Amino acid sequence: MSVQNLNSVDPFAEEELLGGTQDVGSGADYIHIRIQQRNGRKTLTTVQGLAKQYDLKKILKAFKKEFACNGTIHDDEKLGEVIQLQGDQRSKILDFLVENDVDRSTIKMHGF
Repeated sequence: MSVQNLNSVDPFAEEELLGGTQDVGSGADYIHIRIQQRNGRKTLTTVQGLAKQYDLKKILKAFKKEFACNGTIHDDEKLGEVIQLQGDQRSKILDFLVENDVDRSTIKMHGF
């Protein structure tokens, strides 16, 4: 009789041996849409995890034109390139990405 969950796996083994190069629990396959509180009633919406095949400058330009807000691309050490938009644009970004053939199951929306 063999019990599957008793197999030993070294948690400190090399990543290549375990079959992946990404960290355990990292949401590398997801697009994360978050909101951050700035000061007072001001908020900031961030979009992280867009695939490398997309041109972030063109996406940012489309967001700014469509949502009538300002935004920028912030280069973070851990997260990579992150799009930042003024205001709470979470639902608008979600609708925009779904309309432009991004799979809904790959998008996660965070916030209050």
